[in-house]
Amino acid sequence: MNATVSSSVPDVIDRLAGIAPGSHLDQVRAQREQARTNAQQSYLSLFAPTPPVFGNFEIADRFAVAAFVAGLHGQPEVARFYADALAGQGARAGVVEAIANEARRGAAEGPYGSYPSGPLSKEDAPGPSYAVSAAQYPVLGERLSAGLVHAHLLVFHPRDASAAALQALLDAGWSSTEVVTLSQLVAFLAFQIRVVIGLKALAQRPVTLVD
Repeated sequence: MNATVSSSVPDVIDRLAGIAPGSHLDQVRAQREQARTNAQQSYLSLFAPTPPVFGNFEIADRFAVAAFVAGLHGQPEVARFYADALAGQGARAGVVEAIANEARRGAAEGPYGSYPSGPLSKEDAPGPSYAVSAAQYPVLGERLSAGLVHAHLLVFHPRDASAAALQALLDAGWSSTEVVTLSQLVAFLAFQIRVVIGLKALAQRPVTLVD
């Protein structure tokens, strides 16, 4: 993923974690400036790429998947951020509401799934599978619905990733490159959410900075 970090786009993790310029958490993040820059660059690469995205995995659909994934992670503030961005992209009528409804329907604990037969099999855990509801499928369409199903798989059933799951995306019109981008997006959201949760925890327990 390649993108140039733009000063016109505020740092998203700072915004989601409520970090004010000059605060102790701002100083904490400044001590890891490269990590801070890389996280913002990853966001821009996925959601504000330069040059703009061409193909079927449009920016609006990326924000839709992000809002869904944040909802699955039980992070309403992060989900709201991406839902607002989705609305700002001129989302099709009903899509924002459909994404919110599907995130609630898809909520689970996890991770679930089965390892290949062997020592790890003792950690196998059955869990609910997910499919877009019949009511929301016409709103979301075949491609985006397939993307949500795959995102749910990666969040809650990573052990069950398979060639068949990838083929379902291809059958719904996703290209191989778009499938890779979808997987990167889901992985980035998991990382971003963990960082935001950690920073919010630190905000409750101010730390002493080390020179």
